[in-house]
Amino acid sequence: MPHRTVFFISDGTGITAETFGNAILAQFEMKPRHVRLPFIDSVDKAHQAVRQVNHTAEVEGKRPIVFTTLVNMEVLKVIQDGCKGMLLDMFGTFVNPLEVELGIKSNHRIGRFSDVSKSKEYHDRIEAINFSLAHDDGQLNRDLELSDVILVGVSRSGKTPTSLYLAMQHGLKAANYPLIPEDFERKQLPPALIPHKKKIFGLTINPDRLSEIRNERRPNSRYASLENCRAEVNEAEAMMRRAGIRWLSTTHKSIEEIATTILQEIRPERLTY
Repeated sequence: MPHRTVFFISDGTGITAETFGNAILAQFEMKPRHVRLPFIDSVDKAHQAVRQVNHTAEVEGKRPIVFTTLVNMEVLKVIQDGCKGMLLDMFGTFVNPLEVELGIKSNHRIGRFSDVSKSKEYHDRIEAINFSLAHDDGQLNRDLELSDVILVGVSRSGKTPTSLYLAMQHGLKAANYPLIPEDFERKQLPPALIPHKKKIFGLTINPDRLSEIRNERRPNSRYASLENCRAEVNEAEAMMRRAGIRWLSTTHKSIEEIATTILQEIRPERLTY
């Protein structure tokens, strides 16, 4: 696979540049070296960034790929004039044509999160993260009526990372509950969840993969044994079918894919981006 260094240069956190750049790079079979250069908000810092990019080009003998989200034209000009990398100016590519199409100038605000701490959306997101942490792994039964989604599944099927992703990325209050042997003996969902069945979404996983994951945590235990994993997954899937709740297998899906499927199925009224 071709070796190449990729720079993400931004006058803010660089999250926009990196997210967009990684989405594009994912189309290519390569594993580039990532270099993040956030808070490049002055001419002096821009010159330092140029020196770093150009030094990499000399050492590696290949042009680095440079994604930028710079709105200060003076800072951007330093990068444009001096950088020996392949420059991909995302704001210039998209903001300028939109200004023409919409007939208005963009505010050229530096940083995706400028003044974000004062916004209602930001506080809603923090509240959602706190809610999801408090309701992780069935720790808290209270306030489930405030949840946007409740994830259920056997231990280590991906409930916690999915809950936190939904909270952090979309501002959703996501609770999650593990399905345990006591639930299988009763052959029904945990009692606290039954009044909120419309909000429940199930996660399952291939037993072989589940056994691998559990063995990393508790090697050679009954908890991690393939026999036990098969039994738990079978019981959990049977329970979800009986309860009539929606579910999917996380075995070959990323957190982003899982979350997107959940959003399509649950369709919460409140979404934050």
